[in-house]
Amino acid sequence: MWTVLVLPIVLGGLALFAASLNGVLTAVASGRRATLAEWAEPLRASARLLVRQRRTTFRADVVLRRVGIAGIVVAALLASVPTPLGGVAVADLPVGVVWFNAMEILLWALVWLTGWGGNSAFSLVGGYRFLAQALAYELPLMFALTAPPLAADSLRVGAIVQAQQDVWFALWMPLAFLVYLIGIVGVAFWGPLSPPAAADVAGGVTAELSGADRLVFLAGRYLMLAAGAAFAVPLFLGGGQGPLLPAWLWSLLKMAAVLAVLVWLRRFSLVRAERLMSWGWLVLLPVVLLQVLVVGVVVLLRG
Repeated sequence: MWTVLVLPIVLGGLALFAASLNGVLTAVASGRRATLAEWAEPLRASARLLVRQRRTTFRADVVLRRVGIAGIVVAALLASVPTPLGGVAVADLPVGVVWFNAMEILLWALVWLTGWGGNSAFSLVGGYRFLAQALAYELPLMFALTAPPLAADSLRVGAIVQAQQDVWFALWMPLAFLVYLIGIVGVAFWGPLSPPAAADVAGGVTAELSGADRLVFLAGRYLMLAAGAAFAVPLFLGGGQGPLLPAWLWSLLKMAAVLAVLVWLRRFSLVRAERLMSWGWLVLLPVVLLQVLVVGVVVLLRG
């Protein structure tokens, strides 16, 4: 069952799959063969970070930095509390969609604390970049999260899954689905939306992280990416609905498929902050508002 004990195992497995797939895609892009060693590279990298000595900076706020680092892992786990595996969730909260959005917004403070606590210009700029980037995608993401509950007349994730028995929401609200995926890429500052950890500021928010601190931070980043991919399944892809296979297996397969798409997006080049801001306010926001309007009209006509 998708219980308190199973939740971190499944989410951790998805995060490990994402890290391994990213390594394999990187190897293929550089002309190397995708061998078993490439799939196992995240495990070797984790072992190297565990035995590496932590690097410290002058007058760093160690407490704040480690609260931020560990908090990212906790926020990703808490965000997945209302996500069902098959038909069972840790807690099918009456406001499950709002809960997920709240945990995702909590990440703002945690990433910024990580950058602030290092007492380094590079990490601090990375933290502020994350906040500035979030202004571009967060409002469109919130409206994208509004569309499925509007169609299902409920904020409970289980009710949203039940409302998709005839057709998945991704099929008749594709714009909301697309904006949601872009928002999750931004939350994890992944792929084209990874300027907060870009090389042009010497690693950004991760600049002063080493050893176990860096390992936990990167694990939290992958966990948040996995949590976002997992939540897309009940929200837009009908949860565990599907022929022949059990519901929990359908959920896992859909989660892995969405996560693979998000990992693949790392192949795209970085989007500059000013362009992201323009696209967020002038393209993504009008598009998702139009989608919500269409959903509202359909709901009224059905009523």
